[in-house]
Amino acid sequence: MRQSPRQGQDLLRFRTTDVDEARHVIGERFYANFIDVRDGGAEFMARYDIATLGPLTLGRLAFGAEVRIRFGELGSYHVDIPLAGRLAWRQGTHTKAVATTANAAVFQPYGDTTLDLVSTDCSMLAVKIDSEALNAQLERLLGRPLRAPVVLTPELDVTQGAGLSWVRMIRAVFDEVRAGGLPTRPMVARPLQEALLTGLLLATGHRYRDELDRPGPALRPGPVKRAVEAIHSMPQHPFTVSELAVLAGVSVRRLQEAFQEYVGMTPLAYLTDVRLTRAHDELRRGTPGEVNVSEVAHRWSFGHLGRFASRYRARYGELPSQTLRSG
Repeated sequence: MRQSPRQGQDLLRFRTTDVDEARHVIGERFYANFIDVRDGGAEFMARYDIATLGPLTLGRLAFGAEVRIRFGELGSYHVDIPLAGRLAWRQGTHTKAVATTANAAVFQPYGDTTLDLVSTDCSMLAVKIDSEALNAQLERLLGRPLRAPVVLTPELDVTQGAGLSWVRMIRAVFDEVRAGGLPTRPMVARPLQEALLTGLLLATGHRYRDELDRPGPALRPGPVKRAVEAIHSMPQHPFTVSELAVLAGVSVRRLQEAFQEYVGMTPLAYLTDVRLTRAHDELRRGTPGEVNVSEVAHRWSFGHLGRFASRYRARYGELPSQTLRSG
């Protein structure tokens, strides 16, 4: 039996007994993959409900049989939350675990990824998170650029505390999207997206976790927050201090003073740091031959390639071309 995809707004409902069709839809909405059916005693029946909410893709997935799913590098952060059954998984050469209804699997954007065993009775809530969006949200919360993309701990306790709360948020938003509710409207969708990104950063472990609990960034005055938000929303824009001051609603001098006091650098130095972070992330995820250092530099408003390479090396300890080759 096969049921064709049915789309309404951002929602896809899909049912099939064909493994290739099931693989194709996962590839379109999540990642390229290979599905191996391991349980010969059960009939394969893929059941997907998948919704897109800005930088997040939410899906409820089940396969009706024991399967193994192989991926390459995901390129995005990802969380698999078993609602029933279990899944054994591994990523890269060192991370290996079993996810159950008590603990979700948390994946990084890098490292070959395999779901070694998805049990016959497993139904999971899969959450794909755009890596640039999550790191940009963390930068906004911290009020400064990241030196390197955030690395999330590989398992999330979903039985209590922030982990349970975040899963409840995800399920509630997903149910509303499936019902065609308010989360499908742009005015509601954007704050929800930010809340889900922030919720994940507060629920999982990472090196910036303790810093998020400190109130420093929240105490920054409104003009600094407005300028920081403008920089993060359009880091490639050729901002001047005067333009940022207008957006912040203060004089150039006051903005400069506030940035030095609350951020520890000038507005344009902060802008350069954000651009370097974006360029580094793009080069790290890129493939030589497909990504060009010069194009990346110009995309993030670095007009002089030599100065870009010098600033990049001072920041990351290697040349942009080295990051690209090792990505």
